[in-house]
Formats: sequence, C-alpha cells, structure tokens
Amino acid sequence: MRNALFLLLPFSLLAESSFITPLEYASSLYKNPRGIGCHKCHGEFGEGRIVATYEHKNEKKSFVGPVINSMDFNDFFKSLNVRKNGMPRYFLTQKEIKALYFYLQEKKKENISNVK
Repeated sequence: MRNALFLLLPFSLLAESSFITPLEYASSLYKNPRGIGCHKCHGEFGEGRIVATYEHKNEKKSFVGPVINSMDFNDFFKSLNVRKNGMPRYFLTQKEIKALYFYLQEKKKENISNVK
C-alpha cells in the first residue's frame, strides 16, 4: 500500500500544477471549439475577417466572418445557437459560451490598449 501511494504521488503533483486560467481555457476554446476555430472566420480578436473571395455570375463577392467582439452577450448567445450564413453549429454549453464571450471582451480590451 505504501509503495502504491509513493507511485501515485508524482501524478497527483502534476494534476495540481496542470490547471489553466479562465483566459487560457477560453483561448483554447476560441481556437478550437469543435474542430474549427472561431479565429478562422472571425479573426484573432473577433474583429471579423474575409474568409474567401469568389466570383458569382461575373460579380466578385466575399464570404465574411462578421465582427463578434462588439456584440452584447444575448446576441452572442443567440448567434451561437442558430445556424445561418455558413456558421457551423457547435452545440456549446452555456459555460463554454460565457468563456468565449469573456475571451473576446478581454482580447478587445488588450487590442485597444495596444493601439494607445
């Protein structure tokens, strides 16, 4: 029994030191919620970006991931639970949606302070 406890001690020490901050959790969720990251369409800070350009009936068009860092929480929540305009349905939990919103607000603050 004593030897078993001795063998498990390193694993318990690793488990205690492997926690991540809420921002780290939210960042990893933003970059890969369910296979494709939000940043691919909405940019690193939720500022929006052009995902693709194409031509349709001789007219140049763009597929754009909209700005999401300036949405209020209710609109953000609703947009993650409705499939439209190429937005995949991620089936995120309420905790995950709150974490994503937190991440975008923090990144927006960080981006604003870097501009000043």
